[in-house]
Amino acid sequence: MSAPTTSATNVFGFGSFTTMLQKVDSVTTSSLPVPPPKPLLIATPCEAGEFPLIIFLHGYLLYNTFYSQLLQHVASHGFIVIAPQLYTVAGADATDEIKSTAAITSWLSKEVLQGLLPPYVQPNLSKLGLAGHSRGGKVAFALALEKAMTTLKFSALIGVDPVDGMDKGKQTPPPVLTYVPYSFNLDMAVMVIGSGLGEVKRNSLFPPCAPKGVNHEDFFKECRKPACYFVAKDYGHLDMLDDDTKGIRGRSSYCLCKNGKAREPMRRFVGGVVVAFMEAYLNGDQTDLIAIRDGYETAPVELKTVEFLV
Repeated sequence: MSAPTTSATNVFGFGSFTTMLQKVDSVTTSSLPVPPPKPLLIATPCEAGEFPLIIFLHGYLLYNTFYSQLLQHVASHGFIVIAPQLYTVAGADATDEIKSTAAITSWLSKEVLQGLLPPYVQPNLSKLGLAGHSRGGKVAFALALEKAMTTLKFSALIGVDPVDGMDKGKQTPPPVLTYVPYSFNLDMAVMVIGSGLGEVKRNSLFPPCAPKGVNHEDFFKECRKPACYFVAKDYGHLDMLDDDTKGIRGRSSYCLCKNGKAREPMRRFVGGVVVAFMEAYLNGDQTDLIAIRDGYETAPVELKTVEFLV
């Protein structure tokens, strides 16, 4: 990547599109000929246009609604974001989540989505990204590695502080990490986002939420080019969630992991680099991603690591 030749947009701020959030149940819906395999939360621009899609997978025992602000940030820059609720209760094995995400991806079509999106909003299914947070990041990588599981092709993959278990040797099934450098056989661009505090215990009662040996660092080591890697120094594993996460799970998200001082900067950072990465590898415009890499566009968090494989 060379230095940007045009001025970068402010991807860390809200974009130019008005957005809306819509919940879709996995039961018969009058506007749909076939309901989705799992409940969905969809963030979309409201203005007319054709937009790329991103499937975003939630973290372990979290709700897709906890990411509402992040999803709307991304949608405001001209992307349709589809966030399934893969389960409400789950054990250690993530196999069903991988299968469910594959089923949701194969369910997508222009005809189906047209019944859900605002008038004149068109999905571009040839520009499809896959992203996931925490265990959802593990699921995203697992599905991307199993290329034959979906009828649609992904062009970009993002792991937001992905986690593959409790420790090296204690990976949850099916394991994704092989601990062989550059071993991921992916035919798409990859971005890994890490939290500097994810590997730090909040207290002696709880393990770290993104332990060393199975976290973002290990995922990036197995990526091949093109790939990029950002680590936010003073922010934690759940700091990209909404400020107000309701219910027992929402309140516990403030108690289980080592957190930064506030969620808003990390949320804006994650939203911004997701937009920049998708612009680069879905829309062919690398301006913002290069600007962030080279410091022309100031991130709202201090970055501990910036690394590119090109």
